[in-house]
Amino acid sequence: MVYLDHNATTPLCHEAKEAMLPFLEGRFGNPSSIHSEGRLARAAVDDARDRLAAVLAARPHEIIFTAGGTESCNLGVMGIARAHVPRGKHVITSAIEHHAVLHAFEYLKHFEGFEIDILPVGQSGTVDPESLEKAIRPDTTLASVMHANNETGAIQPVLELAAICQRHGVIFHTDAVQAFGKIPLKPHEQGLSAVSIAAHKFHGPKGVGALFVSAGVAISRISHGGAHENTRRPGTENVAGIAGMAAAAESAASCDSSKLRPLREMLWKGIEEVCPGAVRNGDPEVCLANTLNVSFPGADGEALLIGLDLEGICVSSGSACMVGSVQPSHVLIAMGIPSGTALASVRFSLGRETTEGDIRQTLRALERVLDLQPLAAR
Repeated sequence: MVYLDHNATTPLCHEAKEAMLPFLEGRFGNPSSIHSEGRLARAAVDDARDRLAAVLAARPHEIIFTAGGTESCNLGVMGIARAHVPRGKHVITSAIEHHAVLHAFEYLKHFEGFEIDILPVGQSGTVDPESLEKAIRPDTTLASVMHANNETGAIQPVLELAAICQRHGVIFHTDAVQAFGKIPLKPHEQGLSAVSIAAHKFHGPKGVGALFVSAGVAISRISHGGAHENTRRPGTENVAGIAGMAAAAESAASCDSSKLRPLREMLWKGIEEVCPGAVRNGDPEVCLANTLNVSFPGADGEALLIGLDLEGICVSSGSACMVGSVQPSHVLIAMGIPSGTALASVRFSLGRETTEGDIRQTLRALERVLDLQPLAAR
């Protein structure tokens, strides 16, 4: 089996597993309990918070633990927008956001009376900072643009976007779920007000994430039931998951994902030979080193994925959260790619364990699968 779907999830690293084991076996205390078992669990959560904050060059109290990237994005968007209603109810996002962000904005619009501007992207899949500048109004309180796109790998100009927001007194949130561990992330240095991450994207466990919120930025809880996480996110903390995430974050911070770029380019060159009509989506120079999104005009996208799976190659058509969807990718559509072509697109996302042998095996399998389809591109 060749696994080229690391943007969907990653295998658990050794460091994370070792950090989690004590809390999966003997140390089962609730971190809110005052007895010794509870205090051991609380110490583990506090230690993990300190370690994750150190990786982000942030302060421990600026870290809120959540149940994953979706909750982190929901809390970052809805929690901040609601907390600043006295100033205004105008918010901004982009057309290529993950649905964890887009659906949160849609909820604010349809159920809470917020006004939303959705920034377009060009063929490269990136936001033009000038469009953000033009969209900001006196009553704008929040802008959220992702750090790197999960489908195309397009890296957004977050430094410029954050600087624009700072000039106008607008809070800037970024969904860094796909970027963390692949791009250096130091929120204070980069002017980021709020940042969402998810452990399973950087070799940590599933079901745990975090939201960085800069000190001084007001945020309202979006769920109710307790005073956990300094009253910002109720619910008993996932001690094992939090310990694993901190260990995985430290491991990810020491890795150089740029080493995957030659393998990605090897894959693309091979695809060009196998299918000369294939189209590479996005700008290869402003893109995550591990991500390659390719359209195969005339192909049946679903049959392509199934065929590769039968060949032992794990890839996807885009966001893993949209499994079962027959709709073309909203990201590719926003980039101006025709619906039929978008439906015939495949995302290859490499990981630490990917080898040249994996790339060669993938290309051989792709050639066999493509031979079974009457492609317009062949």
